[in-house]
Amino acid sequence: MTQAGQASGDLGRPVEGVLWMLTTTLAFVGVNGIVRHLGTELPAAQSAFIRFAFGLVFLAPAVWAMRRVALPAGIWPLFLWRGALHVAAVIFWFWAMARVPVAEMAAIGFLNPVVVLVIAGLLLGEGLGRGRVLSVAVALVGALVVLRPGLREVSLGHLSQLVATLFFAVSYIFAKRLSGMAPASVVVGVLSVTVSLGLAPMAWWVWEPVTGVQLAWLAGVAGLATLGHYTMTRAFRAAPLAVTQPVTFLQILWATLLGALVFGEAVDGFVILGGALIVGAVSLNTWAEARRGRIPPQPEP
Repeated sequence: MTQAGQASGDLGRPVEGVLWMLTTTLAFVGVNGIVRHLGTELPAAQSAFIRFAFGLVFLAPAVWAMRRVALPAGIWPLFLWRGALHVAAVIFWFWAMARVPVAEMAAIGFLNPVVVLVIAGLLLGEGLGRGRVLSVAVALVGALVVLRPGLREVSLGHLSQLVATLFFAVSYIFAKRLSGMAPASVVVGVLSVTVSLGLAPMAWWVWEPVTGVQLAWLAGVAGLATLGHYTMTRAFRAAPLAVTQPVTFLQILWATLLGALVFGEAVDGFVILGGALIVGAVSLNTWAEARRGRIPPQPEP
């Protein structure tokens, strides 16, 4: 059953959808936790390269199957631009994750679909109706509550995560265009290949000796990220976005618990409040977009 069909009033299989999305939030927080645990032991470009190299192993069947897919002319520049944007995004994300509390990273990450809204509205001709403007405004208030500029230091880590969010959003715009030109498996497979190739020279330039334990942790990052995207897709198929989207707020709660119990990070009520505002804004837009039969972007892990 499609999201468009479910949006008309059919709740689909709501319990199944909620459980799949609950698994998604745990998987993505697991990604954040592992990268936070590794900290600055390895350069960001090297960690990102190893993570995507493992991801290629998981996606090997899909990548191998791509050789039989006929692609339209002019698609490769789009693939390469998206790969370059994603390379920059993951480097900034890995660098920030080692330096910013887990809960704050999760909250800021939810700005990704909000940035997509602004770009699509202003540059792609989709327009910024009253609902979109309201969603963006609430999300920006939430971001200010999380960051509290002027009341505390906004670190380079915070700025790095904001830059990563911007690059992820533009990468999504390219993905949206590519989705109409190639199968989803090809879009995902080519992204993994181009990002791995793009990160390789940067990783080689800053390469540090890596232990078996570090490799195992980064393999876990790749596995959890792949699992999270899979379970998110299953959630979309089981129930409408209006049912599954609010569950994503749990990602901020899990991140807060992880930061407090594992990394000794203080529980910040402002981060939870700001995150709730951001997720609420995203959920509001999700409900509106689902009624139009469209699946809005989701936060990157």
